[in-house]
Amino acid sequence: MKFKPQTLNPYLSARHYFGSEQRRHRERADLSLVRLAEILNSSKSTLARIETAELMPPPDLPRKLDAAFGTDEHFHDLYQLAKREAHPDQYRRFMDFEATAEVIEVSDPQVMPGLLQTRDYAYALLRCQEDLTEEEVEALVNARMSRQDRQRSDSPPHRWAIIDESVLRRRVGSRECMHKQLASLLEQADTPNSKVQVIPFSAGSHALVGATLILLTLPDGSTVAYEEGIRVGHLYEDRDAVKKWRRQYEVLRANALSLSESAQLIRKAMEDYQTCDTPPS
Repeated sequence: MKFKPQTLNPYLSARHYFGSEQRRHRERADLSLVRLAEILNSSKSTLARIETAELMPPPDLPRKLDAAFGTDEHFHDLYQLAKREAHPDQYRRFMDFEATAEVIEVSDPQVMPGLLQTRDYAYALLRCQEDLTEEEVEALVNARMSRQDRQRSDSPPHRWAIIDESVLRRRVGSRECMHKQLASLLEQADTPNSKVQVIPFSAGSHALVGATLILLTLPDGSTVAYEEGIRVGHLYEDRDAVKKWRRQYEVLRANALSLSESAQLIRKAMEDYQTCDTPPS
């Protein structure tokens, strides 16, 4: 079926502007969607949905577009704005803080923290939300993956994650998906910029067992806290409120397994997801 361009208001949102700019540069270069898809090693349907703002651009697309059209970092810059629109409004201020934080500390009692998730794990997790369309899931996954870009940059933040043992034991997606997720976690368990500790079942209950907590230390030395439930989150910037969350996080850290013990438990959990098609670690 031939693609019919839809009317697009580039000033409705950053995502609409990204799509309209992709279309404008494509048409100026006299390229069809099929030809552009070949050049970018992408799919026509994906590019079509991006041009109509139905889909969040995948993280690697801006670089490919800038290279194809010779636009320096034009699409890269647009993407920095567009990717924030995949999240709820109350999350955007937190994202601005996270983008500049020098230290990121997170605890999660239920699922793998977003900054540590593999793409397959994120897809499997988000698909559990029945009110999301496939396009919305894809947009949220792309946005989640884009949050990990700084960890691979020349000046990554220092990240410390404390996860519950249940995160290792609860299967999300296929056995292969979980095995790869835990393998990725193990690689980040003790590096110069990433540490992972596990709260074992034997530690019992604790103050943070019901919610995700993220502490962000900013360049000026101040700290903000973000508490997140299933559907809502709250950002704390007040110093006294942040101090309360900091104390609870430090108590949790003190009761967690050491870095080496945590890595050993992760390896043990990986054995539960070993498949015939997965080579031993």
